[in-house]
Amino acid sequence: MSVTKQFFKYVIQNIFGMLGTSCYIIVDTFFIAKAAGSDGITVLNLILPFYSVIFAIGAMIGVGSATRFAILRAQGDSVSEKYFFNALSFVWMVAIPFVLAGALIPDKIIALMGGDAGIVELGIGYTRIFLLFTPFFMMNHVVSAFVRNDNAPSLAMAGTLAGSLFNIVFDYIFMFPMGMGLAGAALATVASPIVSILICGTHFFGKNNTVRLKLCCPSVKRLWQSCQLGVSAFVGEISSGVITATFNFLILGLAGNVGVAAYGVVANYALVAVSMFNGVSLGAQPLISRYYGKGDQKAVHRILDLGRATAFGLAVVLIVAVYGFTGELIAVFNSENSVQLAEYAHTGIRLYFLGFLFAGFNIVGTGFLSATEKAKEAFYTSILRGFAGILAVSVILSRLLGLNGVWLAFPASELVTAIVMFVIIRRIRK
Repeated sequence: MSVTKQFFKYVIQNIFGMLGTSCYIIVDTFFIAKAAGSDGITVLNLILPFYSVIFAIGAMIGVGSATRFAILRAQGDSVSEKYFFNALSFVWMVAIPFVLAGALIPDKIIALMGGDAGIVELGIGYTRIFLLFTPFFMMNHVVSAFVRNDNAPSLAMAGTLAGSLFNIVFDYIFMFPMGMGLAGAALATVASPIVSILICGTHFFGKNNTVRLKLCCPSVKRLWQSCQLGVSAFVGEISSGVITATFNFLILGLAGNVGVAAYGVVANYALVAVSMFNGVSLGAQPLISRYYGKGDQKAVHRILDLGRATAFGLAVVLIVAVYGFTGELIAVFNSENSVQLAEYAHTGIRLYFLGFLFAGFNIVGTGFLSATEKAKEAFYTSILRGFAGILAVSVILSRLLGLNGVWLAFPASELVTAIVMFVIIRRIRK
């Protein structure tokens, strides 16, 4: 199969898989809006950064370990067999603080994120349940990444989509016929990664499996080597959380709870967009790692070019869709028909989505840097995109332009990162 055909096979399947993951968050928001109105959306948006942290850590360990596994396997190094067990061991260790926080202080977490007394009371059950199941969210990233890197992208996609479908169906069942409210939404959500793990796990019993669960002492060195290559996946997930947390605090001061609910609408659609670009990056990663391990630079650069072109095309389609159906998209989550929420979200989603013209290029670029062992460059560009840039720009623009400055912070920070990324990749390719 040609490089181009391999690229589209992996990328299309990964886009659908990542869309499945983001869709169950969208469905959560839709049902929560129906059950609890704008306060329910506020609860979800305030704790969304914790989802991002959990997914980011799981993605960094899972994708990084699977990338290292793919490179070493292509080079014929038997050490590759130790990375799967090592990744599983560490995600369970890292999950412990999240589990304890869910069991002991869910109310304090919501308050820390800016929730008032009413919001805290509404969100305790939801927050406790999803934090208690943190190990399964992280483990799902590890299992799906290794399955994808072991030449089974279709199964990885099937597992993700099945988990998402389960979540959508049981969201409705738990929240409405059974009357469980936000706690029901949380139960449906935490079951999703378990379903995905069970389906993806069938790969390890098949005849084409080359991943070995080789028991060994967990190695911090192997973890570090993996995380260096997983930093782009980490930022791909964590940036949404950092942006959400920063914007929540800024918007609370500028427009109160209704402003945060409006941003919740924007953030949920943004998650779908980010998942599509992550699908391009994660789909290209196994191929880049494989050809990089074989020393085929021509194929590596061909995949990079295809990735960037695909990301730009997706960005254009998304922006056209948002501008063409702005009112309809907002109405989906505006169950109370709040005029103020609609006005805030209308302006916000149009300004915010302009950033995806540059974000797609950045996500694919950081994935390329990690997959080719350019850990230092991947780290710097990831930090600029996911932390330093967005924090600085959002504070400055919010003071200059108010709420519109918050919406414009995402496009501005992504543009700055894209310029830096262009210079780095151009230098590497010379």
